[in-house]
Amino acid sequence: MTNIFDELVEKQRAAEQAHHRVEKLRGMYGPPTQEGGWSQRQTTTYNTALRAWRDLARDARTAVADYAKAQGEQRSNVETQVRRAVRHKETGDVGA
Repeated sequence: MTNIFDELVEKQRAAEQAHHRVEKLRGMYGPPTQEGGWSQRQTTTYNTALRAWRDLARDARTAVADYAKAQGEQRSNVETQVRRAVRHKETGDVGA
């Protein structure tokens, strides 16, 4: 199934937002090996966020690969276009 380009951008954006959430939790919680470690709630929250990020990133990569194949383009070129579109959308640039 071919995804339209805007859907690819939204999938990538969701994956990047999930990654930012994981990074934020790492910063808030500190290393899990610190003295006292993480609470069970922190561990569960972090692992849930990590799985969400991995799932979203995998879905985005699969969609990009499917789209590239359907369009006869190189996957790396489509990835670059998608990442640029995500950046432009986040900064409010219209001329992507």
